[in-house]
Order: sequence, then structure tokens, then C-alpha cells
Amino acid sequence: MKLAERYSKAQFSGMTKIFQAIEKLDNVLNLSIGEPDFDTEPDIIDAAAKAARAGFTHYPPLQGFADTRQAVCDYWKRHHGLDASPDDVLMTAGGLQVPYLALQALLDPGDEVILVEPYFTPYATQITACGGVPVCLKTTEENGFAPTSADLEKAITSRTKILLLNSPCNPSGRVIPRKQMEEFAAIAAERDLFVLSDEIYESLIYKGRHTAFATLPGMKERALTMGGLSKSHCMTGWRIGYAIGPTELIRVMTQISTSQTYGLNSLTQKAAVHALANHDTKLIERKNIFAGRMDSVAERLNKMKGVSCAPAEGAFYLFPNIRGTGLKSDEFVWSLLEKSRVAVIPGSAFGESGEGYIRIACTQSAEVLNQAMDRMEDFLKR
Repeated sequence: MKLAERYSKAQFSGMTKIFQAIEKLDNVLNLSIGEPDFDTEPDIIDAAAKAARAGFTHYPPLQGFADTRQAVCDYWKRHHGLDASPDDVLMTAGGLQVPYLALQALLDPGDEVILVEPYFTPYATQITACGGVPVCLKTTEENGFAPTSADLEKAITSRTKILLLNSPCNPSGRVIPRKQMEEFAAIAAERDLFVLSDEIYESLIYKGRHTAFATLPGMKERALTMGGLSKSHCMTGWRIGYAIGPTELIRVMTQISTSQTYGLNSLTQKAAVHALANHDTKLIERKNIFAGRMDSVAERLNKMKGVSCAPAEGAFYLFPNIRGTGLKSDEFVWSLLEKSRVAVIPGSAFGESGEGYIRIACTQSAEVLNQAMDRMEDFLKR
């Protein structure tokens, strides 16, 4: 067997290698995975069961049920002031299918996509798989892990077609301020860029407010909003995401999806209708729980030798600076896992700007997080 040349040298990412290692170890406190520890609410599960008994056990419409797409529109209008119609929405098999379909629809071979570091690892893989060229835009902690307008301008070439943004950010947890977003929007309009805006963590903001990029002047036809219910409604296993964007792009993405997934699970969609319409209070309750966890962990981290941690802004990740320990990110993470059985992700897995940092997912109970911090503290003392 001969593999396709483009995959002949494929390797697992630094993030995936950690996940694989955890499977072989016992007594690991796992702070590596971005999955809420809360189960899906019972009434959401009941909504899916009710739909099954009502006969929604067949192929769904390829773009998604009309009521599901309307529920997405209502949610974004209610929370973020984004005006969209069901024609502007595509339901997808998880949030990660959205950028892949969009990149397939938008990229010609050699087109460049600007990736703001540190970035969610699969972005670069998807860009390359779609014939594009990832252009990594480095950032610093001092600038809030967001590029300045001048940095962005310098990264744009005649081949640049797309700017990919993620706020709140995985892995840094940083939230790009609205003023900066407005500057990026002006550059996108002037330089004819399309913007893929990953806003999957829009419900988890601890400082300020979320800016839906498509609501900025002139951006509705120049931006695709990427979202889902995995993080906000604790539905990771239901595999439900969605895209909100220009109707023509949504149409092409729908066409591409027919040869890949042929629609999104019918029962998942019906559960989503109920979840989006009825769980705003639960979103706030869980956000407050995550905020408390993150404040507590950041406080512990800032007392450890060689570690500093900025306050949480969004998502459920902390991105502490571990340069003071004298260890590289990979060295720190693998040693912590082997010696203390605490799993986190090396910042280097998210691009060069992540070197010297680690990602901690505060997606476990306060008790587990405290135990993990005890182990990390002991590890650093040794």
C-alpha cells in the first residue's frame, strides 16, 4: 500500500500525543481536554427522545431542519445582535466541520490563510489539506495574544485570501477587544479578505462582552461565524456545530457536505432546538462556575515558582507562562505527566508563539483542580 504523498509524512499533533499517552496511564488528573465536565441537561435529552418517538429517525434536510436553523438565528440575535435568516445557516457534524467546509469552498491552490498564533491545532492541517498555505502571525502575551493592525498589514500578500480569528481563544483564553476587531474589519474590507471567525466559546466571557465579528460594519457578507453547542450547552458527544454566513457560501458548503456527512443527525438537531431556546439561565450558571474555577487555579499558579498566569478572560482555558522554570513547554508537560500524573498541553502545540506556555483546561471539579495544583506544586518543588 502506498499512501497519498500529502499524507505520507503525517504525524499526530502535540495535543493528540498527550491524549494518546493518557490512555495508557492510571491515576491521571486530566486537564488537557476542552470538554465541559457537566452532562447534557436531562430536558435536552428528553427533547431528543420525544423527537425519536415522533418519527424524526430519517434523513434530515441537507442544510438542517428549518426550525433548528431558526433557533440558531434567534439565539445569536438575542445574545449578540447578529441578524441572520435560516438560509444563512448550515448545521454541521461538530464545530470543526465548519472551517473545513469553508476552506474547501473558498481556497484555490496556493491561497494564503493568516492564522493568529497561538491557534487551535487542526486549523493548519485543514488549510493544508484544502490546498492553502497557512501563514502564522506571531503574537505575544504583552499584546494579549492578538496581533496589532500593523502586524496584520505586514502579513498580507497578493495571495492572502482569508483571515482566521478565534475569540475567545483556544488555547490562550484571551478575548480580542472590540476596538481591535473593528480595526481588523477595516483591513479586511480594504484588502479584500474573507474572515473565518471561530466563536465557539461565545457564551464564556468573563471580562467585557463578546463581539460577533459579522455584526461589525461591512462584515456580514465578508465573514463566516463558526459556532456550536458543544461548549455552551455541554453537548460535545452530540456532534453539533453550525455556520452562519453569506447565503452563496452556505450553499456551496452544503453541496460539499453532501459527499461527506449527508446532513446532521436528526435527533441532535431537535435536541438543539430545545437547548437553544430554553437554556440561557443555565449558560450563566455554568459560566459563573467556570469563572470561579479559573480564578482559583490562576491564584494557585501565580504562587508557584517560575510560573505566572494572566487572569481568565474567556473560554475555560488558562495559558500560564512557565519560562521561569527553565523548561521548554514539551519538557514541562511530559515530565509533569510522567512524574506527577497531571495532563496539560504544551503551548508549542499551538504554534511558535505558544512556546514557554502550557494550556490548562479548567473542565474538572474544583476538587480535582485543587489536587492537580497540589501535584504541580510538588513537581516544581522537586
